[in-house]
Amino acid sequence: MKGGRPGGPGPARERMAPVRIAISMGDPSGIGPEVTARALRALRGRIVPYVFGDARVFGREARRHGVRLPVVGLGEPLPPGGALVRVTRLSSAATRPGRPSRAGATAQLAYLTAAHACVVSGQADALCTAPVSKAQVQRAQPGFVGHTEWLEARGRGARSVMMLAGRRLRVALVTNHLSLRSVLRTLSAERILRTLAVTHRALRRDFGIAAPRIAVCALNPHAGEGGAFGDEERRLVAPALARARRRGIAATGPWPADSVYFRAAAGEFDAVVALYHDQGLIPVKLLDGVLGDAAVNVTLGLPVVRTSPDHGVAYDLAGKRRASARSMVAALAMAAQVARRRRRRR
Repeated sequence: MKGGRPGGPGPARERMAPVRIAISMGDPSGIGPEVTARALRALRGRIVPYVFGDARVFGREARRHGVRLPVVGLGEPLPPGGALVRVTRLSSAATRPGRPSRAGATAQLAYLTAAHACVVSGQADALCTAPVSKAQVQRAQPGFVGHTEWLEARGRGARSVMMLAGRRLRVALVTNHLSLRSVLRTLSAERILRTLAVTHRALRRDFGIAAPRIAVCALNPHAGEGGAFGDEERRLVAPALARARRRGIAATGPWPADSVYFRAAAGEFDAVVALYHDQGLIPVKLLDGVLGDAAVNVTLGLPVVRTSPDHGVAYDLAGKRRASARSMVAALAMAAQVARRRRRRR
Protein backbone atom coordinates (compact mmCIF):
# COMPACT_ATOMS: atom_id res chain seq x y z
CA MET A 1 0.00 0.00 0.00
CA LYS A 2 1.50 3.38 -1.01
CA GLY A 3 1.34 6.34 1.35
CA GLY A 4 0.16 6.48 4.93
CA ARG A 5 0.06 3.81 7.58
CA PRO A 6 -1.39 0.37 6.76
CA GLY A 7 -5.13 0.63 7.15
CA GLY A 8 -4.98 4.44 7.36
CA PRO A 9 -6.52 6.92 4.92
CA GLY A 10 -3.20 7.81 3.27
CA PRO A 11 -1.97 11.37 2.59
CA ALA A 12 -3.85 11.84 -0.69
CA ARG A 13 -7.20 10.78 0.73
CA GLU A 14 -6.62 12.83 3.87
CA ARG A 15 -6.01 15.96 1.78
CA MET A 16 -9.29 15.35 -0.07
CA ALA A 17 -11.34 14.72 3.07
CA PRO A 18 -13.98 17.34 3.98
CA VAL A 19 -12.68 20.12 6.19
CA ARG A 20 -13.88 19.93 9.78
CA ILE A 21 -14.62 23.38 11.22
CA ALA A 22 -15.19 24.13 14.88
CA ILE A 23 -17.64 27.03 15.16
CA SER A 24 -18.15 29.04 18.32
CA MET A 25 -21.75 30.27 18.44
CA GLY A 26 -20.98 33.76 19.74
CA ASP A 27 -23.39 35.88 21.73
CA PRO A 28 -26.62 33.92 22.25
CA SER A 29 -28.54 37.22 22.26
CA GLY A 30 -26.95 38.44 19.02
CA ILE A 31 -27.19 37.36 15.39
CA GLY A 32 -24.50 34.67 15.64
CA PRO A 33 -26.87 31.68 15.94
CA GLU A 34 -29.00 32.89 13.02
CA VAL A 35 -26.19 33.69 10.56
CA THR A 36 -24.37 30.46 11.47
CA ALA A 37 -27.43 28.33 10.76
CA ARG A 38 -28.10 30.14 7.49
CA ALA A 39 -24.46 29.79 6.44
CA LEU A 40 -24.47 26.05 7.18
CA ARG A 41 -27.54 25.66 5.00
CA ALA A 42 -25.74 27.49 2.18
CA LEU A 43 -22.61 25.34 2.56
CA ARG A 44 -24.36 22.02 3.17
CA GLY A 45 -22.09 19.16 2.11
CA ARG A 46 -19.00 21.35 1.62
CA ILE A 47 -17.75 21.35 5.22
CA VAL A 48 -18.14 19.26 8.38
CA PRO A 49 -19.41 21.67 11.08
CA TYR A 50 -19.04 21.29 14.84
CA VAL A 51 -21.06 24.09 16.41
CA PHE A 52 -20.15 24.78 20.04
CA GLY A 53 -23.03 26.57 21.67
CA ASP A 54 -26.39 26.22 23.36
CA ALA A 55 -28.57 23.34 22.17
CA ARG A 56 -31.83 25.22 22.65
CA VAL A 57 -30.73 28.50 21.08
CA PHE A 58 -28.87 27.09 18.10
CA GLY A 59 -31.25 24.14 17.74
CA ARG A 60 -34.11 26.57 17.18
CA GLU A 61 -32.22 28.36 14.40
CA ALA A 62 -31.05 25.08 12.88
CA ARG A 63 -34.61 23.77 12.64
CA ARG A 64 -35.84 27.05 11.20
CA HIS A 65 -33.25 26.87 8.41
CA GLY A 66 -33.38 23.15 7.75
CA VAL A 67 -29.98 22.32 9.24
CA ARG A 68 -29.86 18.90 10.88
CA LEU A 69 -27.05 18.18 13.31
CA PRO A 70 -26.97 15.55 16.05
CA VAL A 71 -26.56 16.98 19.56
CA VAL A 72 -23.68 15.73 21.70
CA GLY A 73 -22.42 16.80 25.08
CA LEU A 74 -19.13 18.54 25.66
CA GLY A 75 -16.42 15.89 25.87
CA GLU A 76 -18.42 13.23 24.01
CA PRO A 77 -17.06 11.72 20.76
CA LEU A 78 -17.76 13.89 17.73
CA PRO A 79 -19.77 12.26 14.92
CA PRO A 80 -17.85 12.25 11.63
CA GLY A 81 -20.54 14.20 9.78
CA GLY A 82 -20.78 17.17 12.16
CA ALA A 83 -22.63 17.98 15.37
CA LEU A 84 -24.06 20.59 17.66
CA VAL A 85 -21.93 20.39 20.80
CA ARG A 86 -23.93 21.38 23.86
CA VAL A 87 -21.76 23.68 25.99
CA THR A 88 -24.52 25.48 27.93
CA ARG A 89 -28.16 25.09 28.93
CA LEU A 90 -29.23 28.71 29.15
CA SER A 91 -32.66 29.87 30.20
CA SER A 92 -34.99 31.78 27.90
CA ALA A 93 -34.50 34.88 30.03
CA ALA A 94 -30.75 34.75 29.47
CA THR A 95 -31.01 34.48 25.69
CA ARG A 96 -33.57 37.05 24.64
CA PRO A 97 -32.66 38.49 21.22
CA GLY A 98 -31.04 41.89 21.55
CA ARG A 99 -30.99 41.67 25.35
CA PRO A 100 -27.52 40.55 26.52
CA SER A 101 -27.24 38.87 29.91
CA ARG A 102 -24.52 38.01 32.40
CA ALA A 103 -25.05 34.29 31.74
CA GLY A 104 -24.70 34.96 28.02
CA ALA A 105 -21.45 36.83 28.63
CA THR A 106 -19.93 33.79 30.34
CA ALA A 107 -21.34 31.50 27.67
CA GLN A 108 -19.65 33.37 24.79
CA LEU A 109 -16.24 32.72 26.28
CA ALA A 110 -17.13 29.09 27.05
CA TYR A 111 -18.09 28.46 23.40
CA LEU A 112 -14.84 30.00 22.19
CA THR A 113 -12.74 28.02 24.65
CA ALA A 114 -14.37 24.71 23.70
CA ALA A 115 -14.18 25.31 19.94
CA HIS A 116 -10.53 26.36 20.16
CA ALA A 117 -9.70 23.24 22.19
CA CYS A 118 -11.35 21.12 19.51
CA VAL A 119 -8.98 22.50 16.87
CA VAL A 120 -5.88 22.34 19.06
CA SER A 121 -6.61 18.69 19.85
CA GLY A 122 -6.80 17.86 16.14
CA GLN A 123 -10.51 17.00 16.12
CA ALA A 124 -11.17 19.92 13.74
CA ASP A 125 -9.08 21.54 11.01
CA ALA A 126 -10.10 25.16 11.48
CA LEU A 127 -11.86 27.57 13.83
CA CYS A 128 -14.60 29.98 12.78
CA THR A 129 -15.92 32.35 15.42
CA ALA A 130 -19.37 33.91 15.32
CA PRO A 131 -19.50 37.46 16.73
CA VAL A 132 -19.08 38.16 20.43
CA SER A 133 -19.69 41.34 22.37
CA LYS A 134 -16.35 42.46 23.77
CA ALA A 135 -18.09 44.56 26.38
CA GLN A 136 -20.18 41.60 27.53
CA VAL A 137 -17.31 39.08 27.55
CA GLN A 138 -15.33 41.48 29.72
CA ARG A 139 -17.92 40.81 32.41
CA ALA A 140 -16.74 37.19 32.44
CA GLN A 141 -13.06 37.86 31.70
CA PRO A 142 -11.88 41.39 32.54
CA GLY A 143 -9.28 42.56 30.06
CA PHE A 144 -10.73 40.68 27.08
CA VAL A 145 -10.30 42.92 24.03
CA GLY A 146 -11.07 40.57 21.16
CA HIS A 147 -10.72 37.16 19.55
CA THR A 148 -7.37 38.02 17.95
CA GLU A 149 -5.65 38.90 21.20
CA TRP A 150 -7.25 35.99 23.07
CA LEU A 151 -6.07 33.52 20.44
CA GLU A 152 -2.57 34.98 20.29
CA ALA A 153 -2.21 34.47 24.05
CA ARG A 154 -2.90 30.77 23.45
CA GLY A 155 -0.81 30.46 20.30
CA ARG A 156 2.38 28.98 21.77
CA GLY A 157 4.25 32.26 21.39
CA ALA A 158 3.08 32.93 17.82
CA ARG A 159 2.75 36.54 16.74
CA SER A 160 -0.63 37.16 15.17
CA VAL A 161 -1.95 39.80 12.79
CA MET A 162 -5.56 40.77 12.22
CA MET A 163 -6.51 40.86 8.53
CA LEU A 164 -9.77 41.62 6.80
CA ALA A 165 -9.87 39.93 3.43
CA GLY A 166 -12.33 40.19 0.59
CA ARG A 167 -12.36 39.85 -3.17
CA ARG A 168 -11.09 43.41 -3.71
CA LEU A 169 -8.87 44.08 -0.72
CA ARG A 170 -6.76 42.36 1.92
CA VAL A 171 -5.84 44.64 4.79
CA ALA A 172 -3.59 43.70 7.73
CA LEU A 173 -3.31 45.81 10.88
CA VAL A 174 -0.22 46.81 12.84
CA THR A 175 -2.37 47.76 15.84
CA ASN A 176 -5.86 46.45 16.59
CA HIS A 177 -8.19 47.69 19.29
CA LEU A 178 -6.42 50.78 20.62
CA SER A 179 -7.37 54.40 21.05
CA LEU A 180 -5.67 56.78 18.63
CA ARG A 181 -3.63 58.15 21.52
CA SER A 182 -2.42 54.63 22.34
CA VAL A 183 -1.60 53.97 18.68
CA LEU A 184 0.95 56.78 18.71
CA ARG A 185 2.58 55.34 21.84
CA THR A 186 2.55 51.75 20.52
CA LEU A 187 3.76 52.13 16.94
CA SER A 188 7.39 51.21 16.35
CA ALA A 189 9.56 50.15 13.44
CA GLU A 190 9.88 46.70 15.03
CA ARG A 191 6.11 46.28 15.27
CA ILE A 192 5.61 47.32 11.65
CA LEU A 193 8.34 44.91 10.54
CA ARG A 194 6.79 42.07 12.53
CA THR A 195 3.41 42.72 10.89
CA LEU A 196 5.01 42.70 7.46
CA ALA A 197 6.79 39.41 8.16
CA VAL A 198 3.64 37.65 9.41
CA THR A 199 1.56 39.02 6.54
CA HIS A 200 4.13 38.01 3.90
CA ARG A 201 4.36 34.47 5.29
CA ALA A 202 0.57 34.07 5.51
CA LEU A 203 -0.03 35.38 1.99
CA ARG A 204 2.31 32.69 0.71
CA ARG A 205 1.17 29.82 2.94
CA ASP A 206 -2.54 30.48 3.40
CA PHE A 207 -3.51 32.48 0.30
CA GLY A 208 -1.25 30.76 -2.21
CA ILE A 209 0.49 33.94 -3.46
CA ALA A 210 4.04 33.00 -4.43
CA ALA A 211 5.51 36.53 -4.44
CA PRO A 212 3.27 38.86 -2.39
CA ARG A 213 3.32 42.60 -3.04
CA ILE A 214 2.54 44.58 0.12
CA ALA A 215 1.81 48.29 0.45
CA VAL A 216 2.26 50.07 3.78
CA CYS A 217 0.11 53.05 4.75
CA ALA A 218 1.55 56.27 6.04
CA LEU A 219 0.34 57.50 9.40
CA ASN A 220 -0.08 61.16 8.49
CA PRO A 221 -1.92 62.93 5.65
CA HIS A 222 0.06 62.99 2.39
CA ALA A 223 2.59 60.62 4.00
CA GLY A 224 3.72 63.49 6.21
CA GLU A 225 4.41 65.85 3.27
CA GLY A 226 8.17 65.70 3.79
CA GLY A 227 7.86 66.24 7.54
CA ALA A 228 5.37 69.10 7.41
CA PHE A 229 2.61 66.95 8.99
CA GLY A 230 4.72 64.65 11.16
CA ASP A 231 7.87 62.55 11.02
CA GLU A 232 6.56 59.04 11.80
CA GLU A 233 6.99 58.01 8.18
CA ARG A 234 10.72 58.77 8.34
CA ARG A 235 11.30 57.52 11.89
CA LEU A 236 9.13 54.38 11.93
CA VAL A 237 7.79 53.25 8.58
CA ALA A 238 10.83 53.77 6.35
CA PRO A 239 13.24 51.81 8.60
CA ALA A 240 10.75 48.92 8.85
CA LEU A 241 10.41 48.83 5.07
CA ALA A 242 14.18 48.81 4.57
CA ARG A 243 14.61 45.90 6.97
CA ALA A 244 11.69 44.02 5.38
CA ARG A 245 13.17 44.34 1.91
CA ARG A 246 16.49 42.98 3.18
CA ARG A 247 14.52 39.89 4.26
CA GLY A 248 13.12 39.44 0.78
CA ILE A 249 9.68 40.95 1.51
CA ALA A 250 8.35 43.02 -1.39
CA ALA A 251 6.97 45.88 0.70
CA THR A 252 6.69 49.49 -0.49
CA GLY A 253 5.58 52.80 0.98
CA PRO A 254 4.76 54.63 3.08
CA TRP A 255 1.83 55.43 0.79
CA PRO A 256 -0.84 58.04 1.60
CA ALA A 257 -3.85 56.18 2.96
CA ASP A 258 -6.26 58.24 0.87
CA SER A 259 -4.96 56.75 -2.39
CA VAL A 260 -3.30 53.39 -1.68
CA TYR A 261 -6.56 51.44 -1.39
CA PHE A 262 -7.63 52.46 -4.88
CA ARG A 263 -4.34 51.11 -6.19
CA ALA A 264 -4.71 47.88 -4.21
CA ALA A 265 -8.29 47.35 -5.37
CA ALA A 266 -7.06 47.82 -8.95
CA GLY A 267 -4.62 44.94 -8.47
CA GLU A 268 -1.32 46.73 -7.90
CA PHE A 269 -0.84 45.18 -4.44
CA ASP A 270 -1.83 41.84 -2.90
CA ALA A 271 -2.33 43.36 0.56
CA VAL A 272 -2.18 46.65 2.39
CA VAL A 273 -0.70 47.01 5.88
CA ALA A 274 -2.54 49.72 7.82
CA LEU A 275 -1.13 51.25 10.99
CA TYR A 276 -4.35 51.42 13.01
CA HIS A 277 -7.82 49.93 13.10
CA ASP A 278 -10.07 52.37 11.26
CA GLN A 279 -7.39 53.31 8.72
CA GLY A 280 -7.58 49.73 7.48
CA LEU A 281 -11.08 48.52 8.19
CA ILE A 282 -13.17 51.37 6.79
CA PRO A 283 -12.10 50.84 3.16
CA VAL A 284 -12.28 47.04 3.21
CA LYS A 285 -15.65 46.99 4.95
CA LEU A 286 -16.97 49.48 2.40
CA LEU A 287 -15.58 47.84 -0.75
CA ASP A 288 -16.01 44.20 0.25
CA GLY A 289 -18.50 44.34 3.10
CA VAL A 290 -21.09 46.70 1.63
CA LEU A 291 -20.43 47.03 -2.10
CA GLY A 292 -18.85 43.59 -2.62
CA ASP A 293 -19.60 39.98 -1.79
CA ALA A 294 -18.34 39.93 1.81
CA ALA A 295 -15.24 40.50 3.90
CA VAL A 296 -13.72 38.03 6.34
CA ASN A 297 -11.70 38.60 9.50
CA VAL A 298 -8.79 36.13 9.40
CA THR A 299 -6.09 35.85 12.05
CA LEU A 300 -2.66 35.46 10.47
CA GLY A 301 0.33 33.80 12.08
CA LEU A 302 -1.42 31.37 14.43
CA PRO A 303 -0.74 27.63 14.52
CA VAL A 304 -4.51 27.15 13.96
CA VAL A 305 -6.66 28.43 11.11
CA ARG A 306 -9.14 31.04 12.35
CA THR A 307 -11.70 33.17 10.53
CA SER A 308 -14.73 35.23 11.51
CA PRO A 309 -17.37 37.37 9.83
CA ASP A 310 -16.51 41.06 9.58
CA HIS A 311 -19.45 42.26 11.69
CA GLY A 312 -20.50 42.32 15.32
CA VAL A 313 -23.38 40.93 17.36
CA ALA A 314 -25.92 43.41 15.89
CA TYR A 315 -28.34 43.41 18.82
CA ASP A 316 -30.60 45.71 16.80
CA LEU A 317 -31.11 42.94 14.21
CA ALA A 318 -31.23 39.95 16.55
CA GLY A 319 -34.48 38.03 16.32
CA LYS A 320 -35.78 40.07 13.37
CA ARG A 321 -34.70 37.65 10.58
CA ARG A 322 -33.01 40.49 8.67
CA ALA A 323 -29.34 39.74 9.33
CA SER A 324 -27.20 38.90 6.30
CA ALA A 325 -25.24 35.65 6.42
CA ARG A 326 -22.93 36.60 3.51
CA SER A 327 -19.90 37.26 5.70
CA MET A 328 -20.41 34.10 7.76
CA VAL A 329 -20.65 32.05 4.55
CA ALA A 330 -17.44 33.68 3.33
CA ALA A 331 -15.71 33.12 6.68
CA LEU A 332 -16.52 29.40 6.69
CA ALA A 333 -15.52 29.03 3.05
CA MET A 334 -12.21 30.81 3.67
CA ALA A 335 -11.50 28.66 6.73
CA ALA A 336 -11.99 25.56 4.61
CA GLN A 337 -9.83 26.94 1.80
CA VAL A 338 -6.93 27.86 4.10
CA ALA A 339 -7.14 24.53 5.94
CA ARG A 340 -6.91 22.67 2.60
CA ARG A 341 -3.85 24.70 1.60
CA ARG A 342 -2.15 23.85 4.87
CA ARG A 343 -2.96 20.17 4.33
CA ARG A 344 -1.27 20.25 0.94
CA ARG A 345 1.89 21.72 2.47
CA ARG A 346 2.32 18.89 4.97
